Amino acid sequence: MQHVGYMRTAVRLAKYALDHDETPVACIFVHTPTGQVMAYGMNDTNKSLTGVAHAEFMGIDQIKAMVGSRGVVDVFKDITLYVTVEPCIMCASALKQLGIGKVVFGCGNERFGGNGTVLSVNHDTCTLAARSKAATGYESIPGILRKEAIMLLRYFYVRQNEKAPKPRSKSDRVLDKDTFPPMEWSKYIGEESFLENFGHDYKAYYANGTDLFNDNVDWKLIESRHDNIIQELNDQCKSFKFNVQKKSKV
Repeated sequence: MQHVGYMRTAVRLAKYALDHDETPVACIFVHTPTGQVMAYGMNDTNKSLTGVAHAEFMGIDQIKAMVGSRGVVDVFKDITLYVTVEPCIMCASALKQLGIGKVVFGCGNERFGGNGTVLSVNHDTCTLAARSKAATGYESIPGILRKEAIMLLRYFYVRQNEKAPKPRSKSDRVLDKDTFPPMEWSKYIGEESFLENFGHDYKAYYANGTDLFNDNVDWKLIESRHDNIIQELNDQCKSFKFNVQKKSKV
């Protein structure tokens, strides 16, 4: 399934963030009609000491630099966002107002989730949008490489974070590699939409709250270093930008 391939890239970027002392949340923005990566982002809150430096905003800034402020809304309807953790309420609202086509995420955001865990910003009617299509909200698909996303967060939260406003001792925390909460699909996606996306062969997974595709964690993916991921993504983004510019000149 194509969602898994793109999410693997986002997970690799999140692991890169973890290896560089940042919260392991990352995303890629895919131009849906062509399947090309056009932007990416990872959390930068520790380095920048800015609470709003979330992965999604880092990617949005890249797209804005590419197409201009007015062009962002025009292109967003053709974008699928792959993000390792459910967008927070702030990011979910921004994505909705920009008219994002679709959001695919790994694990839920228990404290601030804006796509169903805490609030369903992607489906509410209180946020004004630039276009009528965006006003109806956007489709959100959860649970892709969910366990890998959870494990990266667990790795982070058992580490000492010296840049936290009030650093806490974590010497007594134990890394849990064996247990995971059930996947509550109905929080994020209706059964009909679930079956449209994954097929009727997975119907029991929806009712039983079980993960798709990967019963076991891909430990190699989340324990390897991915120091080349930034260069890979930069090359892909440059290729997309070049193709866009070339097409506009024809």
